[in-house]
Amino acid sequence: MITPAFELTQDPDFLTIVIKVPYARASEFDVYFEGEDFKFYAKPYFLRLTLPGRIVEDGREKASYNTDKGTFTIRLPKEIPGQYFEGLDMLTSLLAPKKSRSAKPLVEEIAASAELSEEEEEEFDWEIEQTPCKDSAESSIPQYCYGFGNLRSGVFQRLQDELSDVIDIKDPDQTPVDERRRKRLEAESAKFEPDHYLADFFEDEAVQHVLKYKPWWVDAHKKMTALKGESHQDQVTHTVGENIFVFSEEEREQLRKFTNKSYLLDKRSRHHVYLGLIDILLAYCYEVRVNEGDKNVESSWNIRKLSATLCWLEGFTNVHDVLVSFGRRVMCYPLYRHFELVTRAFSDTVMILQLGKAAVLKCLLDIHKIFMENDPAYILNDLFITDYCIWIQKANSFNLHNKGDLYVERDDLPQ
Repeated sequence: MITPAFELTQDPDFLTIVIKVPYARASEFDVYFEGEDFKFYAKPYFLRLTLPGRIVEDGREKASYNTDKGTFTIRLPKEIPGQYFEGLDMLTSLLAPKKSRSAKPLVEEIAASAELSEEEEEEFDWEIEQTPCKDSAESSIPQYCYGFGNLRSGVFQRLQDELSDVIDIKDPDQTPVDERRRKRLEAESAKFEPDHYLADFFEDEAVQHVLKYKPWWVDAHKKMTALKGESHQDQVTHTVGENIFVFSEEEREQLRKFTNKSYLLDKRSRHHVYLGLIDILLAYCYEVRVNEGDKNVESSWNIRKLSATLCWLEGFTNVHDVLVSFGRRVMCYPLYRHFELVTRAFSDTVMILQLGKAAVLKCLLDIHKIFMENDPAYILNDLFITDYCIWIQKANSFNLHNKGDLYVERDDLPQ
């Protein structure tokens, strides 16, 4: 368990507790309080405080979650209005454990500025040893960046044990990109099984079956092509594609929950973002095809395992390396390891890119939902997918359309 950074303030009637829980799953957390006891849990964070005064549950308690800052703000009424709580800045003493007491559950789920609700939860051991959280910025050890546009660092420094099932690279904060790539290639070469590949090559009935499946973007691309032919204007292909799609109410709700923001990316970072997008879409196209559009418990694993961007925090520099990486990983990890699935994912991704940013956004929203429903893969939404969903809405459709030229030789894959 990780003790989060926190701070306490007060006014005459309320005690306010701000808890910093970056990359926690905000929809699943617990808060308990009674008298001088305050307890908070949101995997992998845990906080237990012994307060210098008593708080009370009387219906005025409220909480909010700031998605940009990753902070919970909880306002709790004082039992005696006007009482001054001493020592709120003595954080270590506030963490001191006490004997177990009864506690009332406050909330199970929270949305921004939502009122707290009462629900019983499983018994949790609140007497775990706590260590005050240290800001990663205080570390003198150099940290390397990753995530969307290489805008993140320090995320895995304290969460490595929790997130070992999400990514394959160990200690990414102290591992430069070149070293990540070298370790990834070694892992792929060690994982490649010729017998598995040959079995799928010669006994390919199941593979041929999924190759016949037509995802939604196939018909959409045909419709776009027909509309382009009617307009006789090649240069407006990407704008024609934008007009084909209607987002579902569920997708619109996803979009409403995102925070609108801008990204200051230099030319190199934008290049990395586009290449990472291609890598993620390739993995998604494979997943949709092999499961014929259905979701299952392996969907999250397929996407993140086949994308080196997600699984190894890879930073690609050219399209060829993206395609080779994806092809190698298809040959090494999933159930079906067939080169035709690689080339079909290429053509599927080309169609999505040519359809424009509305089609790309639909795919990203689906990935976001898949990761959100999988613990602990939701961290990849915070590192990549949420930012991609926001960024793509302002991206240049012409640039996306021009990315639709993907090709790789079979000889580039593991031998």
